[in-house]
Amino acid sequence: MKYIPFILFTVMTNAAAQIMLKHGMSVYGQVSFASGNLPLKILQIIFSPWVFAGLAMFVVSTLSHLYVLSKVELSFAYPFLSLAYVAVTLFAFFVFRENVDAYRIGGLAFICIGTVLIAQSGGSHSEQAKAPAEKTASVSTLSQTSELAQ
Repeated sequence: MKYIPFILFTVMTNAAAQIMLKHGMSVYGQVSFASGNLPLKILQIIFSPWVFAGLAMFVVSTLSHLYVLSKVELSFAYPFLSLAYVAVTLFAFFVFRENVDAYRIGGLAFICIGTVLIAQSGGSHSEQAKAPAEKTASVSTLSQTSELAQ
C-alpha cells in the first residue's frame, strides 16, 4: 500500500500525456497522409508544442512506472493504469465537452471497483518475498530441533 502514491503519479502523468496529445492534435487540425511529404508532416506533428509535451509526459510516466515495477508485482501495478481511463474521460467531458453517456459511466464505475479490489490485495515484492523466507526459516528450525531430539 505504501507505493500507491507512486502508482497514482504514474496514472496521472499517463492521463496528462493523453490530454496534452489530444489538445495538441486539436490545435494542429485533422491529419491527412494522402498529400505531400510524409516525414516532414510527422516531424511537424511530433515537434508541435502540445504533442511534444505529451510525449515528454509519457517519458515521465514510464520512468515512474519502472520505479513502481521495481517495488511491486506487475499484476498489482498494471491494473491501476486503467484509472487513467477514468481521469481522461472526466477531463474530456469537462474540458473538451465530449459526450459521456451512461454506458461509459458504468464502465468507469467497474474500473474503479476493480481497482479498489486489486488495491486490497497488497502486491509488494517484499511482502511476497517474506512469506517463503519465513517458511524456509520455520522448516530449518524444525529440522534442527528434530536432529537435536535424536
